[in-house]
Amino acid sequence: MPRIALDLNKAADRRKAQAGDWKVGLGFVPGEGNEGLVAQSTGSPARLADYDDSGWPVCNNVRQSYSKGFTFAWYRITVQIPERVDGAPVAGSRVWFETSADNYGEVWVNGELDRAAGSIIGLNGPHRLEISNKAVPGEKFVIACLVANGPLGEPRGGVFLRYTTLAFESAG
Repeated sequence: MPRIALDLNKAADRRKAQAGDWKVGLGFVPGEGNEGLVAQSTGSPARLADYDDSGWPVCNNVRQSYSKGFTFAWYRITVQIPERVDGAPVAGSRVWFETSADNYGEVWVNGELDRAAGSIIGLNGPHRLEISNKAVPGEKFVIACLVANGPLGEPRGGVFLRYTTLAFESAG
């Protein structure tokens, strides 16, 4: 099978991935005072697969810049492996989530962070994370991306994801 890439920033491609809309929650812990930033925090619940983001606004464009200066945002979406994409069967393929965060990011899949491959460090650096090495149609993945603006000593601009791609490739 050739590589098939779906642009998760486009509604038509999200439908092919049986995905809903992107949701965005501003802050390390969205909805909490001071963006949920407290000393010695043990983590944000927004990373968890069962976190309720139903009150978050829909993000029609992951490239839209939010806030300015030192800030955080979470982007969340659920995708489901389809039987076919553009007529090609995807069962057994490798599935990749590809993105670029401004400036620092983490990609949590089903509430887990691959500590070797899940962090995005750098100014808009490309990032690729395997979310399945053998696609199973019907399998769901909750993808939660934490984005922070930097550099931390003098953050500029806002936070955004430059692109979001779900790619299917031959396993062999």
